[in-house]
Amino acid sequence: MATIARNLRPYLKYIRNQRRTYADKPISDEMKFTFAGANQVFYDESVIKQVDVPSFSGSFGILPKHVPTLAVLKPGVVTVYEQDGSVKKIFVSSGTVTINENNSVQILAEEAHPVENLDSSAIRELLSKAQQELSSATTDQDKAAATIAIEVSEALVQAVQ
Repeated sequence: MATIARNLRPYLKYIRNQRRTYADKPISDEMKFTFAGANQVFYDESVIKQVDVPSFSGSFGILPKHVPTLAVLKPGVVTVYEQDGSVKKIFVSSGTVTINENNSVQILAEEAHPVENLDSSAIRELLSKAQQELSSATTDQDKAAATIAIEVSEALVQAVQ
């Protein structure tokens, strides 16, 4: 028994110095959500259940008490699950999502449009035009712009299906 006590003695000072710590404030189970595009504000500190976002690091869902994060959005659909059980889908071309430690989430999108307002025939036409622009592009800048247009158009086509 004495040898166990001698072997544990160096570690006892760490155990004695440990104190219980508490969070500054309890975090609410409510998530406040702000979502704005260049053309419209969709949500302004609205309380929601969940939001799913497409990012370059992968699509992910955000629930209350999510770890603070900053991510760049890629073209795709943001899905918002509201408190009443309804689901809203909004297409974004690009932007950022910020998840704060106070349980608030902000999405700032370059362009954002509700999926139900998108015209599938116009989108398919936009995709074919972007593909033609890529095939006729001569400079690297024109090729890059056409590639981005194709990526956004393909995400739009997928959103309306």
